[in-house]
Amino acid sequence: MYAPSAPGEHRHMSEQTETARPRRVTTFVFVTGANGTASQDPELTLRGHRTVGVDLPGHGAAEQFHRAYQAPQDLAALAALPSPVSAVTLDDHVEATVNVVRRAAEHGPVILVGGSLGGATVTRAADEVPDLIDRLVYDAAFCCTALRSPAEYLGTPEAEGSLASSVLGALVGDPREIGAIRVNWRSADPVFLDAAKEAYMADASDGEFLALVNGLLPDESLLVSGGDARGRAQAWGRVPRTYIRHARDRTIPPALQDRMIREADAATPGNPFDVHTVEATHAPTAAAYRQISDILDRLAK
Repeated sequence: MYAPSAPGEHRHMSEQTETARPRRVTTFVFVTGANGTASQDPELTLRGHRTVGVDLPGHGAAEQFHRAYQAPQDLAALAALPSPVSAVTLDDHVEATVNVVRRAAEHGPVILVGGSLGGATVTRAADEVPDLIDRLVYDAAFCCTALRSPAEYLGTPEAEGSLASSVLGALVGDPREIGAIRVNWRSADPVFLDAAKEAYMADASDGEFLALVNGLLPDESLLVSGGDARGRAQAWGRVPRTYIRHARDRTIPPALQDRMIREADAATPGNPFDVHTVEATHAPTAAAYRQISDILDRLAK
């Protein structure tokens, strides 16, 4: 049976609780890769951190999802729709990210995490506000130093064998006319689905893979992957950084991840990457992502 505390005892316990409560917690700011929406990490929140995803321009579900994209699909209508990301550039992604970092930094340390194409954005964001970011994390992400853009890195010998082009089997519309790469992730074509699964999430169940692709946005800007994503050694280059390698990645192969790590370390020899490897495909399963949450949690301590 519950017995209420005496007034003095209650006040004393309350003061102890306030004293024990952390005053400043780390905020993880996540920047998604291509076709993604703003996402967070509930596990990190449950471990006492704050997490927030950056809403990139034109990447809202309300902006990109249309009735023509539903089932039964009207592909002719979908192909003719204007794209909300047709004029979106890497600079726009950086601006949105810096705005979130500025607000988060008012409340404590910030760890900025970029996945895949999001690596281009976090480099440039750190170049603008290096003093507001306590650590950068590249999660199987592009880190451009010797070459200017993700598109250039995908043309290197280390990218041979990449299955990133698997999306071409489900393109809708002419990219030159709509100003974007539009992928029908909700296609039922077994050839496309098998190729996309092999490229992004080969070790997942069909259910987990379909949950992934059904949540992706159809449009990605043509301008972001070709933007200059390099940072300056005296700005981006002095922010502590971590690279999380995905050993089973078929989109950004491990050889390409290793090249980008080497080149970044050569650019800033006094601030090399802290490197971790997880047994994960490009888009990790829930089980594999737990390894990543563990790494991120340790970085905040």
